[in-house]
Amino acid sequence: MKRQKTNSGSSKIGSNRAFVSRLTGCKAAKIAVFIFVLSLFTVVTADGGTEKYEAKWDSVEQYQIPEWFKDAKFGIFFRWGPYSVGAMGFSWYPRHMYREGHFINEYHKEHFGDPAEFGYKDFIPMLKAEKWEPDAWAELFKEAGARYVIPVACHHDGFAMYNSHHTRWNAVNMGPKRDVIGEISSAVRRKGLKCGVSSHYAWNWRYYDYAYDGSHPEIEAKYDINSGKYYGLYGFSRHKTSDKASEAFKTHWLERCKDIIDQYQPDLLYFDFGWQSFGDYRTKLAAYYYNKALEWDKGVGVTYKKQHMSLGTGILDFERGGPGDMILPMSWQTCTSVSTKSWQFRHGDEFKTPVWLITQLCDNVSKNGNVLLNIGPRPDGTIPPELTRLLKAIGAWLKINGEAIYETRPWRTFGEGPSIKEAGYTRDKVFKPYTAGDIRFTRKGNALYAILLGWPDDNEITIKSVR
Repeated sequence: MKRQKTNSGSSKIGSNRAFVSRLTGCKAAKIAVFIFVLSLFTVVTADGGTEKYEAKWDSVEQYQIPEWFKDAKFGIFFRWGPYSVGAMGFSWYPRHMYREGHFINEYHKEHFGDPAEFGYKDFIPMLKAEKWEPDAWAELFKEAGARYVIPVACHHDGFAMYNSHHTRWNAVNMGPKRDVIGEISSAVRRKGLKCGVSSHYAWNWRYYDYAYDGSHPEIEAKYDINSGKYYGLYGFSRHKTSDKASEAFKTHWLERCKDIIDQYQPDLLYFDFGWQSFGDYRTKLAAYYYNKALEWDKGVGVTYKKQHMSLGTGILDFERGGPGDMILPMSWQTCTSVSTKSWQFRHGDEFKTPVWLITQLCDNVSKNGNVLLNIGPRPDGTIPPELTRLLKAIGAWLKINGEAIYETRPWRTFGEGPSIKEAGYTRDKVFKPYTAGDIRFTRKGNALYAILLGWPDDNEITIKSVR
């Protein structure tokens, strides 16, 4: 690599084939990483000891994000459940299949029959997982360059993909008849990766009661979601849509969370929405989990969205978004999907490119963030070949350039260039591709890394931030 001083004092980098990495399976796409050795001020952080946590915000605020999470940068997320059998729309299939006039309701009638005759519960025996090999999944996730994995233990639908002690509607009793969370946790950890668990169960309180609160008795009478025989899957109890979650349900939610914690000792707990109104149950959950981590002698974290927890008591997660063009003082995470249409497996899906995903990773890491990338396996337990190729392409790039990603910290500026990313949630749907002028910086010790998010036509780039 040659470096020449320009009149402006910036560094002008000429092309050198030795410093160019090509993406596997991605023609004409190049993302280069250049290394500068500088005298940088190194910020040293360490996990601090703490007394036992109490179920109070000021006590939980003693929490510190573990170093392993700050170092990991990249994780794999997956949604897999009975909704994968429906394979249409997104992971809210169970709710919308009962909503007359919705396109998923029409799709369900065409492919499976009227939901009055074939309800969501009838998908469960079809989730056979007959080709599932957890060790093969773990190997693929490692090859993709992931440092942690988060499977969904229970989505809004209420079906537990683990050996639940609080509901008979679980994957050990029916469907796969295997402890999915237990098996994947063991397989992932054997590969040296961290393993967390995701729970979306809090929204089960309102998930199935769409318009069936007594105002449409002729509709309510048709569907199994209104039968007390199936409570435990279809909600916790009969209630109006406007009713707030009962104390009994919030207690049940907490006990299900504790069950997951006790059985699988997750390195991370990921939560979606629905629990932000649970009051003190949130601090009870955090204190219980963090105290268990003290017993286990390992660093853990609770990821949360928006204002669902007090700032500093967990790890902030931006769904399909981020903080915009700024470096956050604490580590954070964005969760996004490889799919442009769904979070689950679905027919006729479309996927983002490796370049799109890698540049998002580089951008996030430059701003002190991680990326949790979601995939949707098939009901038989296989991962679609398109996703396998995509994950391997990311892994091929990280194998060469991971030095500029893993264990790094932000520099004095995250980068330079014309592309402006809006702050907030679900912003990645409107973001345009990066250009050759977009550069992101990371640092490690006395090394500064400059990552070009696009390749210049003339094979030259001027980096203005390096003086």
